[in-house]
Amino acid sequence: MKILCVLYDDPKTGMPKSYALDKLPKIDKYPDGMTLPSPKGRDFNEGELLGCVSGELGLRKFLESNGHQLVVTSDKDGDGCTADKELVDSDIVISQPFFPYYLTREKMETAPNLKMAITAGIGSDHVDLQAAMDRKVDVVEVTYCNSRSVAEHIVMMIVSMVRDYHTQYAIVNNGGWDIADAVQRSYDVEGMHIGTVAAGRIGLDALRKMKPFDVHLHYFDRHRLPDTVEKELNLTFHESVESMVEVCDVVTINCPLHPETEHLFDEKMINKMKKGAYIVNTARGKICDKDAIAAALKSGQLSGYAGDVWFPQPAPNDHPWRTMPHHGMTPHTSGTSLSAQTRYADGVREILECFFDKKEIRNQYLIVQNGELAGMGAHSYSKGTATDGSEEAAKLSLIHI
Repeated sequence: MKILCVLYDDPKTGMPKSYALDKLPKIDKYPDGMTLPSPKGRDFNEGELLGCVSGELGLRKFLESNGHQLVVTSDKDGDGCTADKELVDSDIVISQPFFPYYLTREKMETAPNLKMAITAGIGSDHVDLQAAMDRKVDVVEVTYCNSRSVAEHIVMMIVSMVRDYHTQYAIVNNGGWDIADAVQRSYDVEGMHIGTVAAGRIGLDALRKMKPFDVHLHYFDRHRLPDTVEKELNLTFHESVESMVEVCDVVTINCPLHPETEHLFDEKMINKMKKGAYIVNTARGKICDKDAIAAALKSGQLSGYAGDVWFPQPAPNDHPWRTMPHHGMTPHTSGTSLSAQTRYADGVREILECFFDKKEIRNQYLIVQNGELAGMGAHSYSKGTATDGSEEAAKLSLIHI
């Protein structure tokens, strides 16, 4: 079989010759008891850079020794790009949410052999899920592999934004010692009201990690958490996003992207928030209206916006979030720490081993199977309303090449 793997570019200085840590902390299970990915083999050292082209997710030896062909590229945008050319006769395509290959209906129609799309990470909205259902292309992802990585990133963003770390770092970096300038937008997190839109694996973990800061915790979700969890964390449940944002100082967005959440945080929603509130978005960029966010930061309705996700990705140089005031943007790195890369590379290999051996893939990994939403996909999406934003993103990527 032919496997197409679309990964981000290598470091500009070349692949690392050594790493800061010699080994990773040992973790056997996720908080819900689910075991970490468990492939039969591994052809890399844990903690290595695997998510870029030369890293190849550690797959080449395994695939080629079993008679399969592996094509790895970062050239994924524009007419005639390498990924589009190689997709035509591919059986499996692997992509990452951090550097998504937008698998549209049109592209699927050029690939009659395509059987499966694997997300090396979590979040498969770069695939037109409705088209995948219609064409019976299975979609799978490595559920939970980087959820805790993202939750850590959320905590980092909340604390650094509220304390205005970015300004203070810039002052020191520029040789200054301007204390008044450094603290004029700096506050304590303690006592603030923190709310998450969706309390799944990432949202709930972020709440748990914020609890020791002595804050008040809130959440909105389509599925209410067990009473034991609400009592443990002293959570306040809200039946609507609107009722939650009205009382929160910080809102973290952790819901999937689908038509019901697209541009959920528009001008109207932002104006319902407390004046001077903060937003952290590590879910999907299109959940927020980019122009409304930039305008709210300029007017002071928002005190800060920290995001790890953009639309499209990679973001064009003229994207307003690159230059808007009081932002803490990162280039979708929250889920691709070296720790997370080991887990999602292992997960991709586990999925491929199961597929080749005709064994069942973990139910938790499934998004689409046999033309139907399945596993986590059935929990997160609704048939007929699965995102088709991949089409728009692909067009925007063409415009900004």
